[in-house]
Amino acid sequence: MPGERGLRHLEFGGRRDGLLYVPDTELTHPLPLVVMLHGAGGNAQHGLAPLLPHADAHGLLLLAPESRSSTWDVIHGDYGPDVAFIEQALALVFERYPVDPARIVLEGFSDGASYALSLGVGNGDLFTHLLAFSPGFLVPAGQVGAPRIFISHGEGDRVLPIDRCSRVIVPRLRQAGYDVTYLEFAGPHMVPENIVEAALGWLEENPGE
Repeated sequence: MPGERGLRHLEFGGRRDGLLYVPDTELTHPLPLVVMLHGAGGNAQHGLAPLLPHADAHGLLLLAPESRSSTWDVIHGDYGPDVAFIEQALALVFERYPVDPARIVLEGFSDGASYALSLGVGNGDLFTHLLAFSPGFLVPAGQVGAPRIFISHGEGDRVLPIDRCSRVIVPRLRQAGYDVTYLEFAGPHMVPENIVEAALGWLEENPGE
């Protein structure tokens, strides 16, 4: 219900649903919203994991929808049911909670990062910021708006090797005119705590238009 704090299921029904976290803060002013997309084979709890420990301190609404199948639809070939489900989840949040229109963030890890970049670039009129932790590819349906972008990737990533992934994606985005902050770290396919802190600092220092 509106005004409730903490973690709750979306309760849309079906085998795969999603989670919403409402921070322990006053709901009298608009809050940043982060839509968090899990990696392949993951779920909403996996999606929330990077930012959930920081949500209260930073006053973040966190929305973690689950893909309709094991991973996001465009990875199987095209956009479809996952976009519709994300839209349904967003409508619920916008109806019930005050959202800051200058900080509507699409975030993801691994396949979720690829989906966040691809969907976010095509919906930059809604999403003001994109956070992509270890993305694999970029397949936007179009280019709309100019969301600010933060990307990180581990130099030792053997799941989505950095040379074939972020070191290709980042120049492509910059050539298309996007403001991209890019961090590499010495590590595997993961989201280190110092990278999470850097992403949150970047988000606070770079408000949307």
